[in-house]
Formats: sequence, C-alpha cells, structure tokens
Amino acid sequence: MKCAGAVVRGMITAAVLGLLSVVPASAQRTQPKAKETEKPAAAPAGTRIGVINSRLILQATPGWAQAESTWTRENEGYRAEVQKMQATLDSASADFDQQSVVLSPSQRQAKRTELEQQRQKLEQRYAELQQKSAQRQAELLDPLQQRVNAVIEGVRAEGNFGLIFDVAASGSGIVAVDRALDLTPRIIERLKSGN
Repeated sequence: MKCAGAVVRGMITAAVLGLLSVVPASAQRTQPKAKETEKPAAAPAGTRIGVINSRLILQATPGWAQAESTWTRENEGYRAEVQKMQATLDSASADFDQQSVVLSPSQRQAKRTELEQQRQKLEQRYAELQQKSAQRQAELLDPLQQRVNAVIEGVRAEGNFGLIFDVAASGSGIVAVDRALDLTPRIIERLKSGN
C-alpha cells in the first residue's frame, strides 16, 4: 500500500531531520482546482474501511528497534560532529569580532575570507552527513518498511478493504475510531509470525 509506505517514509524523514536539527523546506504541490460542475468520485457502496497505527506497527516489527537504534546512534554522531564544527566557527567569528578593531583592512579581509571558507566547509560536511544518514536509513529501515507495507497490502486484499487510514499520520484528521476497524493487531501478529 503506497499510502502507508509514504507515511512510514515521512516519519523516518522527520526523525532524520530532527536528529540533525534541521527544519526542512517544504515543497508544496498545488493541485489544479476542480471545475464547479465536477463531483468527486464516490466510493462504491459497501466499501470496507480499516485503520492502522503505523507507529505501533513499526515498534512491534521484528528487527525494527535494533535497526532504528543503530540508525539513531549513528545520527547522534553526525549531529555531534556538526555541532562541534559550528562551535568552532562561532568561536572564530566571535574572536574576529573582538579583534577586528585592531586589524588592518587587509588582515580583516583575510580573516573574513577564512571564516567564509570555514562556513562553506561546515555546510558541505552537513550536506554529506545528511546524504549519509539517508543512505543508512535506506540500508537499515527500508527492507523492514517494505515488509510492513507488504503485510498491510496483504491484509487489505484479503479483507477486501477499499481504504486503510493511518491514525498515526500527522494531519490525518482522525480523532476517534471504532476498534472493530483497527487492523493494527492483525498486522502486528502477521509480522511477528513471519506470514
């Protein structure tokens, strides 16, 4: 099920960005407006609807906790490296601000150039670490995510569900749900049994 995969991928991406202390630039897609005479397609009568909680499913997925722990630990190392580089740059910048009064114009320009090069190195290393983090995410978590998606799709197909919503998805708008619609326990059971 592509929706569940996108939600899981979104949760992982948010975790990466949070660990690296980044606020992502959101690229919003605009949808063309429907003509006033067009009506949205209605679901066929009798369409079965289910819900899942992807957070609970991932937490219960065999191997997920270990993979996530490894990935988190590695990201903490990346974050510490970036913070150390930033602290060095901040210190050099503060030193420059204090010394700039007594420096000659050519010395000031040389120091500014040096600070700019240091800033560029920081930005380059930060980009490298983000890429490395995303690569490790794919290596560690994507196989498990694909397994979860396959189980969700299997349950959807077997139960003839037309829609499955994720109550853990941000912005899902789901406030409360009948427990009879919750497929989370069934999916967790299948993941644990390996079926």
